[in-house]
Amino acid sequence: MLKAENLVKKFDGKTVLNGVRLNAKGGGVYGLVGSNGAGKSTLLRLLSGVYKGDAGSVTLDGAPVYDNPAAKKRLVFVPDELFFLPQASLRRMAALYGACYKGFDRARFDELCRIFGLDAKKRIHTFSKGLKRQAAMALALSCRTEYAFFDETFDGLDPVMRNLARKIIYADVCERGLRAVITSHSLRELEDTCDTLALLHQGNIVLDQSVEDLKSSYFKVQAAFDFDYDERLFENIGFRQFKKTGSVSNFILSGGREEAEKIIRAKSPVLFEMIPLTLEEIFMVEMASLGYSHEESLI
Repeated sequence: MLKAENLVKKFDGKTVLNGVRLNAKGGGVYGLVGSNGAGKSTLLRLLSGVYKGDAGSVTLDGAPVYDNPAAKKRLVFVPDELFFLPQASLRRMAALYGACYKGFDRARFDELCRIFGLDAKKRIHTFSKGLKRQAAMALALSCRTEYAFFDETFDGLDPVMRNLARKIIYADVCERGLRAVITSHSLRELEDTCDTLALLHQGNIVLDQSVEDLKSSYFKVQAAFDFDYDERLFENIGFRQFKKTGSVSNFILSGGREEAEKIIRAKSPVLFEMIPLTLEEIFMVEMASLGYSHEESLI
């Protein structure tokens, strides 16, 4: 199990991460989203042992990750800003990865190059941004590690390659139990890819839940009644962003759908509708509750 406990990281006196706790175990895809500057990239660098925390710990099966070659051989990290050896071909980079990872699978590497349409003989500096991202992914997944960290996983990839990259990552998850931890600004991509989603804001994880539970716990509610009322009518329901226009009210409900529906229907509404929110809408609701929003509400 990869575990972060009370993780703190500062740069030039500024606290970027403040007491982060995270558990990643078993196969699956763990997604990290957050506001700009929330610390997503920093967290990945700490989890992969690139950075050392100022406080707290990152451990893999109880052993520290930082400055621990044995632990790092079980992890691979693809950063947002990719780096390759100057003038190196993809084949030369594969040789470097093979020297660092005993489990590097050359047959898998050749297969991924074929799938992505990459010429391993060409120098990587001649590749486009998208091809470089594909090359980094091919190298990382050929290492056959237990954990793989991808920062801005699909940046620079066209829609066809994005879909292909998701399928390749998920194939490793299903076939050999890979645990992938990824960041992306696209909630739509994470919705299709991740099993679990964590929301990072101002240095802390404020939400950590399975995608299935998230999508079944947040709803946009519209209700109307043939009598005068205000938001106190729903005081027994955990609602947010209440807005009433005429006899019609709109609000966001999080959790307790069955009980909320029972309470509302007991008041004999003339109009009642509950619509599940998308992950992007859930993100906006949660960020608004934290004071990070440029719009009044979703309703």
